[in-house]
Amino acid sequence: MNLGIEEKLWLLKVRTKKDPEAFGSLYDAYIEKIYRFVYFKVGSKEEAEDIASEVFLRAWGYLIENGKEVKSFAGFIFRVARNQVIDFYRAKGKRQEFFLDPEMEIGKEDASFKQAEANQELEKLLFTLKQLKQEYQEIVLLRYVEEMSIAEIAEILGKSSLNIRVTLHRAGKKLKELAEE
Repeated sequence: MNLGIEEKLWLLKVRTKKDPEAFGSLYDAYIEKIYRFVYFKVGSKEEAEDIASEVFLRAWGYLIENGKEVKSFAGFIFRVARNQVIDFYRAKGKRQEFFLDPEMEIGKEDASFKQAEANQELEKLLFTLKQLKQEYQEIVLLRYVEEMSIAEIAEILGKSSLNIRVTLHRAGKKLKELAEE
């Protein structure tokens, strides 16, 4: 996940020269990961795309306006994404939504039998993950889907590495319990 020196060089160019090409390189390196992270949390392609783009707009604004050093862009961008998802749910809680057809987004009628089976397994897994409390969901997602280190997750969530290890262990136990039910 860590791009090392190249990432630090891009960050330096963005902070000092407000270089849009350097930020574009950071965007290219992280957009899929941020989109996947957000999509898992909101469950809608369109909303995930909107939130992911807002994440990078906010990151750009922060980097060029504040000029503060960012030690890890991965930690920074995932923290921004997490905050945007929280803001999304706060705003969603204040407005009322109506759906005409609950299966409108699914649209899997033309999928083959094997693909439908795979989708069903994935839906079961996502349903089981969604039953975990929010903290467990985030840590499992960052560790096993985004393949981040314990230290990176600790930085994103603002917790100690030991706390992340313990929480990850508890999340695994709870996930196993839910899967067995």
